Amino acid sequence: MIVLEAFEKRVPSQTIVGLLGDENSGISPALESLAYASTGMTLVNYSLDARDPLSQLRAKRDLNLVRRHGGTVLLASWNTALLIEMCDEVWWIENGKVIAQADPTQIVDRWNRAILERWRAEQSGSNPPLSPAMRRGDGRAVVKQVELLDAREQPVTAWQSGEEAVVRVSVEFTEAVARPVIGMLIRTRVGLDVYGTNTELERIELGPRAVGDRVRVSFRFACELCPGDYTLTVASHDPDGTWHEWLEDAVAFAVGDSRYTAGVANLRAKATWELQLNGTR
Repeated sequence: MIVLEAFEKRVPSQTIVGLLGDENSGISPALESLAYASTGMTLVNYSLDARDPLSQLRAKRDLNLVRRHGGTVLLASWNTALLIEMCDEVWWIENGKVIAQADPTQIVDRWNRAILERWRAEQSGSNPPLSPAMRRGDGRAVVKQVELLDAREQPVTAWQSGEEAVVRVSVEFTEAVARPVIGMLIRTRVGLDVYGTNTELERIELGPRAVGDRVRVSFRFACELCPGDYTLTVASHDPDGTWHEWLEDAVAFAVGDSRYTAGVANLRAKATWELQLNGTR
């Protein structure tokens, strides 16, 4: 096996090498073969990923001791924060081959981008189902469709943080409505309001509308959200707030990124630093 040969020939001593790859990478079989061959290396075959915090602290202490005393550690994990913290270098492995090895941060960033691209591709071509937690209103209009689209107006169930996103809401009127307003509201999975707008706020006049009229409103925006799970609530209502139809958490969607960011709004801060001596700049 190529991976096994690479481990035996290329792993330096007094080092913790992180191993990163998907389930079909060949990492686990290679580590099992090395364990059977009694190579003398310390092998961690994803066991840290499932341990409780105290057990992880103990294990990290032990692995650092192995490295300090001249040993070699192969640490397979999907916990990228752990790999960055513990490893001297990380190897990215696919189909039994080492396709990249470098500083942990460099490999983890490349890995995250690749996973995001694969995941994003899998989510393209379809819209999430319309499954509101609650529907209410007087029925003068009905929300017929909610679409999540990318910048090319292709259907998606997930967006990449920072990309151009489109929410398209189609409404059919069952009664005459003088001044309809159509809106959207993004929430986190725990119900925190993130962003909302409507046609009145955007200064778009939709009325008057007659029975049988159908309108489609597109909201286009930069999806500057942190990675996570979100819901979209949509509604048609009068200017005074009387609902024709309100679909609570009508669809669920996800946002991904190539790196971890805490919170909800992805403000994309640029960090700088300077050395201050004796209180001067």
